Amino acid sequence: MPDAPRPTEIKLHKSARVLEIAFDDGARFEYPCEYLRVYSPSAEVRGHSPGQETLQLDKEEVNIEQIEPVGQYAVTLHFDDGHNTGIYNWELLYELGAQREVYWQDYLDRLAAAGHQRKTPKLDS
Repeated sequence: MPDAPRPTEIKLHKSARVLEIAFDDGARFEYPCEYLRVYSPSAEVRGHSPGQETLQLDKEEVNIEQIEPVGQYAVTLHFDDGHNTGIYNWELLYELGAQREVYWQDYLDRLAAAGHQRKTPKLDS
């Protein structure tokens, strides 16, 4: 999408487990690595069609090891749990940033419905 905002800066704050992205429209978002992992655009997470999504559990301490550019339109995030198959295009990253509160609450609600309790992540020293 040519009119979609494009990143001007991408910073990984490894010790905080947060990816920060600034866009050319002035928006700046912080994405916890857990959030990006559970909303990965990969088939492993989203399935191949609606209704095939797989709820991601126990990703509280996941971190990003590497950010790999994909052409001029996206990045692949390599997580330390071995997951690296999702291609995050700029439009998706912008949407995930803009809708973070709504999507995060939806994730928490789905965890609760599945009877799963999130662990409190340990902070890196």
